[in-house]
Amino acid sequence: MISIAKALKEATQTLNDSGVPEARREAGSLLSFVLGKDRTFLISHAEDQVDDDSLRRFQEGVERRASGEPLQYITGVQDFYGREFRVTPDVLIPRPETELLVEAAIERLSRNSEAFICDVGTGSGCIAVTLLCELRNARAVAVDVSQAALEVAKLNAGSHSVLDRIEFAISDCFGALDAGKYQFDLMVSNPPYVSAEMIAGLQREVRDHEPQVALSPGGDGLSVIRRLLVEAPAVLKTEGHLVMEIGFDQSEAVKNLVDDSVWRLLEIRPDLQGIPRIVILRKN
Repeated sequence: MISIAKALKEATQTLNDSGVPEARREAGSLLSFVLGKDRTFLISHAEDQVDDDSLRRFQEGVERRASGEPLQYITGVQDFYGREFRVTPDVLIPRPETELLVEAAIERLSRNSEAFICDVGTGSGCIAVTLLCELRNARAVAVDVSQAALEVAKLNAGSHSVLDRIEFAISDCFGALDAGKYQFDLMVSNPPYVSAEMIAGLQREVRDHEPQVALSPGGDGLSVIRRLLVEAPAVLKTEGHLVMEIGFDQSEAVKNLVDDSVWRLLEIRPDLQGIPRIVILRKN
């Protein structure tokens, strides 16, 4: 057995040598996960011995992280909007900029609203589930082309006690939704938007491990966004809103795609780096 301090030192060196950013923090997160202790414990018990089983599991996790596998897939969880969400390689890892999409969506609705929400490309379900947690009277339909992703979303809906207010459907955009049955107050989407030529330049953690179907539709990256703009009105109430995330270089292209006879473009909100990121539209 070796001490917590030594285990962290060796892991940090391994991750550094493999080009993992913030290697010390990542090593600490992995060991905290394996031991079931917080970071404060690691500091205050630095000379405690790590038992053989925990050390083996920690070293396996370090090897996986050194190979480029994201920390979230190793631990199986990611925090989003103050809540913990289950993640697997079948879903994108929730990101801070998507929290801005949730904030924008909440602003469009009253806290007591009985709004009917559609989350297109739900993945882990982090957007739909968070909205239902924040809007206690709302209901949602979460759609995705991946059954495996929907299973993860169902787990998250269950763990956050919103299963009774959410439906799940395998659907390519709105293909499986009957416009006669579904008329939404709000639509949200973090669609695949990375262009084909940008895939090679992504971080290895993203390029090699996250589901490509959720990252890129190919081509210029705008095909799903085009479909949302064209197909959403059929299942969206008049004066209803569409809130979606876009790529860092797509704001002008998206503006040109908006049909002014159908939509009013209210805002393209920047992310924390000042990049235009969240498109907010209202149906005329």
